[in-house]
Amino acid sequence: MGIMRTLTAVGHRGDPYRLRENTLDSLRSAFERGADAVEIDVRLTRDGVPVLLHDETLKRLWRADVLLGTMTAAQLRELTGGGVPTLREALLAAGAGRVMIDLPGATAEAVRTVVGQVRECGARDRTYYCAGPTTMLAVRLADPGAEIALTWTTLSPPRRILLDAVTPRWLNYRFGLVSRELVDALHADGLLVSAWTADTKRTMRKLIEAGVDSITTNRVDVLTAVRAEYGR
Repeated sequence: MGIMRTLTAVGHRGDPYRLRENTLDSLRSAFERGADAVEIDVRLTRDGVPVLLHDETLKRLWRADVLLGTMTAAQLRELTGGGVPTLREALLAAGAGRVMIDLPGATAEAVRTVVGQVRECGARDRTYYCAGPTTMLAVRLADPGAEIALTWTTLSPPRRILLDAVTPRWLNYRFGLVSRELVDALHADGLLVSAWTADTKRTMRKLIEAGVDSITTNRVDVLTAVRAEYGR
């Protein structure tokens, strides 16, 4: 019965095997290739503007060995030729598509800024958040009604006191931790299960057969094809 649940396909930082991750073109490509949602990483510039970047520095993606937090939004735009979008631009580019915001290294102040901007953009109903417990507690404080995917990195279940405080809709696991037994137990507890980051057909099929509700992938076109095999 679990295998017939709807499966959400999430493009990991957009469509990164084709276009540079966390860029507007990459986000649009993921949706064009069948993604239901895109996962993006959001950090703040020195002047407090939420932008899309996974790493602390620009070295890996933009070949500039500089910390994002030392740059203003204007300096970032100049250095990357506008390549690093603001959260506002990303939410607009996503259209009606859902957006999963990961918040690497976020302070409570950064969380409040991001959550506030999502609200200002009128995107609250199509945005959800993922990260570890401390960050998700900050999201819950900033928006009591936010949809949360609590990232969990061990097979030991979250303590009830944490679940009661965060009230996540999802538990978000690295794919290698997921089993049918785990998924069934979480479903019985009223939680949805998401898994990341699955890029091979074999792993995707294993997760679908385990009954997960969402898969995050760098190859969203492959996932949508595999999903079709299962009618999900």
